[in-house]
Amino acid sequence: MPVFSLARSAFPVLPLLAGMVGCVLQSPARAEDIKTEAETDFEKNIRPILQEHCFDCHADGADKGSVSFDAGSLEELTGRTDLWVHVLRNVRSGLMPPPKKDRMPGEELEKLQAWIKSSALKLDPANPDPGRVTLRRLNRIEYRNTIRDLMGIDFRTDEEFPADDTGYGFDNIGDVLTTSPLLLEKYMQAAETITAKAVPLVEWVIPQRQIGKDDFHGKGDHFKRGGEIIMPVYEAADVTAEVKITRPGTYRIKLEAMVVGSFPYDPGKATVTWSIADKEILQKTIQWHAGQRLESDTELKWEPGTYPLRIVLEPQQGRDKQPPEIPGEGKPFVDLRLRGATLEGPLEKEAAARPPNFARFFPRETIPDQPADRRQYMAEILRRMTALAFRRPVDEATVERLTGLAEQTAGAPDGSFQKGIARALTAVLASPRFLFRMEDTLPVEDPKAYPLLDEYALASRLSYFLWSTMPDAELRELAERGTLRQNLPAQVRRLLADERSNQFVSNFAGQWLQTRDVESVSIDARTVLSRDAGSERDLRERFQRRRELNAAIDEAEKAHDQVKVAALKAEMAKLRNLLGTRRIEFSGDLRSAMRQEAELFFRYLLREDRSVLELVDTRQTFLNEILANHYGVPGVTGGNMRLVDLPPDSPRGGVLTMGTVLAVTSNPTRTSPVKRGLFILDNILGTPPPPPPPDIPSLEASEKPHQDGSDPTLREALEMHRAKPLCASCHQRMDPLGLALENFNAIGLWRDQERGQPLASPAGQLVTGEAFQDVRELKRLLVTDRRMDYYRCLTEKLLTYALGRGPEPCDIQTVDGIVNRLEQSHGKFSSLITGIIDSPAFQKRQRQSQAP
Repeated sequence: MPVFSLARSAFPVLPLLAGMVGCVLQSPARAEDIKTEAETDFEKNIRPILQEHCFDCHADGADKGSVSFDAGSLEELTGRTDLWVHVLRNVRSGLMPPPKKDRMPGEELEKLQAWIKSSALKLDPANPDPGRVTLRRLNRIEYRNTIRDLMGIDFRTDEEFPADDTGYGFDNIGDVLTTSPLLLEKYMQAAETITAKAVPLVEWVIPQRQIGKDDFHGKGDHFKRGGEIIMPVYEAADVTAEVKITRPGTYRIKLEAMVVGSFPYDPGKATVTWSIADKEILQKTIQWHAGQRLESDTELKWEPGTYPLRIVLEPQQGRDKQPPEIPGEGKPFVDLRLRGATLEGPLEKEAAARPPNFARFFPRETIPDQPADRRQYMAEILRRMTALAFRRPVDEATVERLTGLAEQTAGAPDGSFQKGIARALTAVLASPRFLFRMEDTLPVEDPKAYPLLDEYALASRLSYFLWSTMPDAELRELAERGTLRQNLPAQVRRLLADERSNQFVSNFAGQWLQTRDVESVSIDARTVLSRDAGSERDLRERFQRRRELNAAIDEAEKAHDQVKVAALKAEMAKLRNLLGTRRIEFSGDLRSAMRQEAELFFRYLLREDRSVLELVDTRQTFLNEILANHYGVPGVTGGNMRLVDLPPDSPRGGVLTMGTVLAVTSNPTRTSPVKRGLFILDNILGTPPPPPPPDIPSLEASEKPHQDGSDPTLREALEMHRAKPLCASCHQRMDPLGLALENFNAIGLWRDQERGQPLASPAGQLVTGEAFQDVRELKRLLVTDRRMDYYRCLTEKLLTYALGRGPEPCDIQTVDGIVNRLEQSHGKFSSLITGIIDSPAFQKRQRQSQAP
């Protein structure tokens, strides 16, 4: 593996640094020339360090790892930005000099770091470069949240727009948020759909409200999932919702329920009775069906009071009639799914109310009659809504054009004032100024100074960083007064205390820790557990035999050989008994609990301003009953997640031993020490290895059965794989870290054996030389000896997310400053967040002439 491989740069390559007059480093022809101050400093202070620790492998013709310090001049050498970024990263992390060589003394390390930053990378602490800004469009999550806050509706971008590309591990990176012709077309369609749904076209409507699943309570066998109450037909259930009526009049109640059956047929039946105010409205027998609706539309006269809505399910057959599970297809079922009811009324004309969202768009009680007044009201509405959509004041020329469009639409034969506003807002939502985050800067007198973002741009950066949505009224008001920057600390505290900061948790932590993926990652729990028990080969052979039997039965039935069919089906029945009828699942509820565990713990540390070190090593976590049972933690009951103190002997605690990380870093049928080791290197230590060479065979290809025919363990297979010179250097870094987690299988369960054999000791050693005996000691090392690497890695990840671009050499000074804050505060979360927001990279931008 390359030591300072140029291909491994975490930073984009900048243009060659110029302006240093150099001499030929190793040429006697220039020996008599007068040296510059920079050359003298290099020769006296830096060259001896490099010569002592680096030149044996990387100079005088040696270029181990394709890295060489040979150059024709000091100017040429210092102009190789990518080289010095790698040198700085590797000497800081202890990767260089390698462990077998003498370590660089602390004084020399500090001297080399200071020289690289000031002379090679030319970082100026007095005038820090904020780095380039890439114009960013709203990603799917930001678009959805912004539409919700601007227009008052939920627009499902996950269904309507293609998935966003990711860069540097995040989906808000400007360079990869491209805008294809297809996406532009979808934005146009979305603008029309949103305004049609959000902008009311009438002034008065019949009042309406939803009686949802959470309003119903009762007894019997039922459970709530998604937006429904699910009632299996084999068990009795009885649920009621209480409706409070405050105005007398005529009301209409519409039932919303459906019968849903599994793909395999199920003979279950039940009687369903729907009652309103103790009066039976509907009684029906339900049975297997793929989506049969139960319809009821009832009008009643009601006086003020409370009235029950009740639905009762009475089974016509017991559980003993339910068919067994069908291997590969699951257990047959028939369910009644109750979404709730819609209540309309009073239906009398005098009880009409404003439509939902009306005041959001039309603040006046009435629409003016006079054309000039109507135009003024249109302009007033559009000026306000467009400023909200563009996230800054809008110019009058734009308001005039939009008002003209609204007037034209309103004046059409089928037009109206409301339709005119909706048409103009469609244009606003399709505008680049809404779809992209435009940023302006404050004027500066010094042409060499980096200008500050104006306060509207700062408000947007802050709200999209912590809320993934547009600025709220308080941020807008401070930006308008020009006092946001001086009130930043209070605003950061306010934004983090708001529930909308959950978006920061799910979008930053969800991608950094990959918790977003746990609910969709492919894991075959049956195979995972059979591998642990040593029955994986038997399971494979049984499934193969089942496929063969199915094919043979088909052939025998085609040949009308009933004797053979009976014999084959008898063998199939025996095989099914061996396979078992119970479906072994890595269930959705368990996966959801795993995701919540990681995100709730991150949120807890953030809001309580605890140390970021606790993300790696802690004695607490969030559990509910299903996850606690999975982890073997006693005393936790119920479905609600709550903060739990872990038992003293528990190996859990910290993200590395959370089920979500263990699952997303596994393969579908087994653990992956390589993925788990890479996760730690990339997301905790910040020292990922280079991508693997092409055409590297899979780990399974390295497996060779033992002489007794037994399969090798994963550790043994890795040893075979690591023996190949092409694979050794990277795997020596990744494998010990991943193998420390081998006591956790692919679904996060603790185990003591693999393939029926006891697991080997999880002891290992970091590539920097520190040894550990188990995962507890590994976590302790990461938050003690290697905590500065962790601080730096986390800071770079968060800065990348906040700025929407990858790290650049000019960010090194910013990152170092934040890391120092973290060290001084013992890792307090507030030091990290405020360090990002206070940084020049967050508050300034390059001069326009520097923009790419």
